[in-house]
Amino acid sequence: MAKFLYKLGGWAVKHQKKVVFSTLGILIALGLLAMNLGSSFDDELTIPNTPADKASKVLSKEFAGAENSGAQVQIVFKAPKDETLDSEQINKVITDTLNDIKKDDSTVESVATPVQLRNLSEDKNIGYGVVTYKDDAENITKASKDNVLDKIEQTRDEGIQTELSGDVTFSDSESHGEAEVIGILIAFIILALTFTSFLAAGMPIISAVIGLGIGLLTITIGSNYIEMQNTTTALASMLGIAVGIDYALFIISRFRNELSEGRSVKESVAIANGTAGSAVVFAGLTVIIGLLGLSVTKIPFLTMMGVGAAVSVLLAVIVSIVVLPAILGMIGHKIAPARGNKFLQKITQTKEGKPSSNKWGTFVTKRPLIISILAIVLLAVITIPFFHMNLGLPDNGTTMSKETTERKAYDLQTEAYGEGFHASLVVAAKVNEKTKDTQKAIEETTKEIRDLSGVKSVTPAIPNPSGDVYIITVTPQTGPNDQKTKDLVKTIREKSNQTEKEHHLELMVTGTTAVNIDIAEKLNDALPVFALLIVGLAYIILVLVFRSILLPLKAVLGFLLSLGATLGLIVFVVQDGHLLNLFGFHSPSAILAFLPIITIGILFGLAMDYEVFLVSRMREVYSHTGNPGEAILAGMRDSGKVVIAAGLIMMAVFFGFMLTPDPTIKSIGMALAFGVLFDAFVVRLTIVPAVMTLMGKAAWYMPKWLDKLLPNIDIEGESIFKEKENKETKDQKLNKPVNDM
Repeated sequence: MAKFLYKLGGWAVKHQKKVVFSTLGILIALGLLAMNLGSSFDDELTIPNTPADKASKVLSKEFAGAENSGAQVQIVFKAPKDETLDSEQINKVITDTLNDIKKDDSTVESVATPVQLRNLSEDKNIGYGVVTYKDDAENITKASKDNVLDKIEQTRDEGIQTELSGDVTFSDSESHGEAEVIGILIAFIILALTFTSFLAAGMPIISAVIGLGIGLLTITIGSNYIEMQNTTTALASMLGIAVGIDYALFIISRFRNELSEGRSVKESVAIANGTAGSAVVFAGLTVIIGLLGLSVTKIPFLTMMGVGAAVSVLLAVIVSIVVLPAILGMIGHKIAPARGNKFLQKITQTKEGKPSSNKWGTFVTKRPLIISILAIVLLAVITIPFFHMNLGLPDNGTTMSKETTERKAYDLQTEAYGEGFHASLVVAAKVNEKTKDTQKAIEETTKEIRDLSGVKSVTPAIPNPSGDVYIITVTPQTGPNDQKTKDLVKTIREKSNQTEKEHHLELMVTGTTAVNIDIAEKLNDALPVFALLIVGLAYIILVLVFRSILLPLKAVLGFLLSLGATLGLIVFVVQDGHLLNLFGFHSPSAILAFLPIITIGILFGLAMDYEVFLVSRMREVYSHTGNPGEAILAGMRDSGKVVIAAGLIMMAVFFGFMLTPDPTIKSIGMALAFGVLFDAFVVRLTIVPAVMTLMGKAAWYMPKWLDKLLPNIDIEGESIFKEKENKETKDQKLNKPVNDM
């Protein structure tokens, strides 16, 4: 690989203009195609063949056409103090407002007041009307939304609090574009401090933006042909910009080192591409493998999120090893060679400035046992909240800020009807064998469901035209992500065995809450399988790279420590409600159901990146000296600063995404930011050197028979230098003068 990338780097420099302008041409062509096709991302998260999905299909078939397919908007009203919604004056204002909405908007099918719907709260202070459209939510125009917003000012002017909820979103959509910009700006500052050059600092940004642009445009175009969720672009953006900057950082750092050795720009680019580029390819592949590994969950939307993010990472790698060398060939002569960096020297070197040591490395290796224990205990304590993690999916109570009308409507309905109002369950009672006692059986079953623990109310069963299927709506006492609601769904499903035997009735539970519960359960079940796959894969890859049995085991255990601490912190903040204001969350909520799996997939790749960058240098020194202590210090000195800069850049990008108002994106950004913090700075730069010091030469043990069987992966580029040395030796022999006889 190193030889191929060395030649590729030289080729890119030789054809620099063709490479750069061809890339820009591809970017423009994709942009025009994306503008022409538009995007077609899906907002809904579904998993086929779950119990709720099967029940939903049964109801859709048996009650086809029974319900209006148009979007519905719930207009929630709260009466002024000392008034009720059913008073003549208040009811007239509400009725007139709803009639005006229907009269002035040809897309509205019907309207209904709270009094007509009989949904007033017990104190009659709160209720909601319904506006039903002729079309679905995606086709509701801005003019229709503005009409509703304009007309409800009538009720608000009368002192009636009026808020909106339902299928149509009225609040402005929340963009994460600013988050990307902030993350990039912080990354630029870190790069400027690292390189002590604004030109060199700008190169990784340019490279990453090119890769990200091509990646996002490819994903946008692909959304027209493959079903993707809108969170795919956010995840692809996070990873694309973060790894794109980091990979360019590695190559440019090596390029400047080669310049400092007196080599030409072309030769420096080629060597940097063959050495650092090899590490970049390997690092990118580990991230891609982790992302594509999401497909083992057999969850379509999660698989496509992984594929979309993997495309973004793949393009970041390609741009780094093809386009970046071409750009360096054009302006590399303007970049100063590497020299002393005071910013990094303060972190990595001793007071004496000895080249074989550094402050932190020396501190850790002199106290390996106590530092190992302290670091491991720290991560273990942070992990504790993970063990009561509750998975769920977002709703207006968690995704919307308290200033939005949707969140205010949610809170009003909770006040009026309880948390369970937002967790309604639809029970389909399917008659497998009709008898004269079927109606009686339906009534008894309805009563039995009403008597279950956790049930607030149950509606009478409604039959389909043939009387084969009945719908029973169940309102729980608890919210959609509450464990008691999940237990209730499980209890009703288990009850189906009894009703089939006694009444020939099959009970199936569906509805938004049941669908979300099934998704969370499916993801929870997939988590151990996915984690074992990733851990096993990580071990095999690192055995190949480090030619050691114990080092990969240490690396995998370190990954598990950083992963546990990451998820523990997320639970502590998001679920348990600590420090919510500090991190900008609206309220406590269940952990996003697919967050743990995504965190495992991405953090695995990043953790292996840092492990390879750090320990590969140690292996190189150990293979030459046989001194494990010297190897550790050399790795900390030479690669530690790269890991520090890379980790800070990753954290900057992910923390930038934490600034977005969307809690889904915020929680993903937070998990990845702290995941990098724990893995790069606590595990790789602290636990790894400390444990390796304790292990001594045993860390590098590898059975000879196994060493012979395994292929040699040259990520340090040794083959390049050996080939160059052989060539120089050959040239010297050819040019050696012949001695006189």
